[in-house]
Amino acid sequence: MSVRFFAILALSWSCLTAIAGAEPGRPNIVFILADDLGYGEIGCFGQTKIKTPNLDKLAAEGMRLTQHYSGNAVCAPSRCVLMTGKHPGHAFIRDNRSTPPEGQYPIPAETVTLPKLLGKAGYVCGGFGKWGLGGPGSAGEPLKQGLNRFFGFNCQGVAHNHYPTHLWDDDKQVRLNNPEFSAHQALAKNLDPRDPASYSQFTGKEFAQDRIMEQALKFVRDNRERPFFLYVPSTIPHVAIQVPDDSLSEYLDKFEETPYVGNKGYLPHRTPRAAFAAMITRLDRDIGRIVALVRELGLEENTLFVFSSDNGPLDHAYQGYAGTDGRFFNSAGPLRGQKGSLYEGGFRVPTIARWKGKIPAGTTRDRVSGFEDWLPTLLEVAGATDSVPKEIDGISLWPTLRGAAQPERPFLYREFPSYGGQQIIRIGDWKGVRQNLKPTGKDKDKQPSLKIELYNLKEDIAESKDVASEHPDIVAKMEQLLREQHTPSAEFPLPALDRR
Repeated sequence: MSVRFFAILALSWSCLTAIAGAEPGRPNIVFILADDLGYGEIGCFGQTKIKTPNLDKLAAEGMRLTQHYSGNAVCAPSRCVLMTGKHPGHAFIRDNRSTPPEGQYPIPAETVTLPKLLGKAGYVCGGFGKWGLGGPGSAGEPLKQGLNRFFGFNCQGVAHNHYPTHLWDDDKQVRLNNPEFSAHQALAKNLDPRDPASYSQFTGKEFAQDRIMEQALKFVRDNRERPFFLYVPSTIPHVAIQVPDDSLSEYLDKFEETPYVGNKGYLPHRTPRAAFAAMITRLDRDIGRIVALVRELGLEENTLFVFSSDNGPLDHAYQGYAGTDGRFFNSAGPLRGQKGSLYEGGFRVPTIARWKGKIPAGTTRDRVSGFEDWLPTLLEVAGATDSVPKEIDGISLWPTLRGAAQPERPFLYREFPSYGGQQIIRIGDWKGVRQNLKPTGKDKDKQPSLKIELYNLKEDIAESKDVASEHPDIVAKMEQLLREQHTPSAEFPLPALDRR
């Protein structure tokens, strides 16, 4: 045989070997975000009453991040951190603020967002669920911020009703077959709270999550031949407590119930515990549908899945609010605080990452990380590290996800100008907390407090013992960082910090 023949044979073998053993191209990214889901509300993070088999399997096949923090303690500012890689002292949106008739205060047109950067790296980007960073027609609406496809809620207020009259299909409204009713009303006093018929007025024919999930799955099918970023910011389990009967039936008669008549906000429900559990299990079911479709299309080994929550649950301080029962479900697990709080329960969130063959299965990592870290992480995964903006606060946690050693985060910073005004810094196991930076209500005339509480989270995960007086050196270091990391915001002022 000729030399030329052997050369061609060698080249062919080389090409086949390269194809069989090569790293896949840019992986697909599926990022699923629950809404107000607590640290202890899924099975693999300690929940015993609510069934979450698909999330538990995702964790068993991937990695649990046990010290991962959402961007903030409520919806919009948390999502801003996720989308921009900037912590709340530098991010543009720092609190929830509605812009009637529909939408939230918008991020500026020139904002550098994760979808914009992934789009430049060759990804098609779709968002399905609750956006919350700019209403219809504003600079912040999803199609202007990097998403190629959007279907869902473009307003957090509208999303309080899981049976809305409309959703947004890209930049156009699509009507749903639901009657119009407010998500904020109580049961009429002449109705029997134990009669199921009394609650028929608080439902419809089309559950928003179901319509949104149809479009999310279609997006995967339509884009299976190219790298995609699927962002699913679900509205579950945010109140109002509403769920279709096919999910509710799984939990009826499982718990002792007291009908919730709507006297503490949002809609009433005859069996609030069963309905709340059913909402989470329905979200878990839909996550299983996404994973199954990715597997069916042969994309599983080239897809990174991430699951997290935008903030903590409605828990102890709001016992019974909107019919929730955080104590019964142990919603925050061992953590202090709840949604709206910068104690651990308000923003330490259950987080799972799974990529078959890349992320070691059945593992747990306790390295401190936060929502700002996902932008550089996902860009590194996408092979677009060079496009990571220099002015962000995030640090890629890809080494941690693939099982390698990674240095500790120097610190993690959060601030929140609502719920009294709060600021925290975490350095290693030490956490400094400031409360009452913006007194409200009967305390509004009081001088803001700059006192720092200090907790050792390794020894005191419940933040029950303030040890600031015993460690003045650590407090002094924290005071300096708290001052340095806050940039004044004209839109979301924190006067106690802005004038320093």
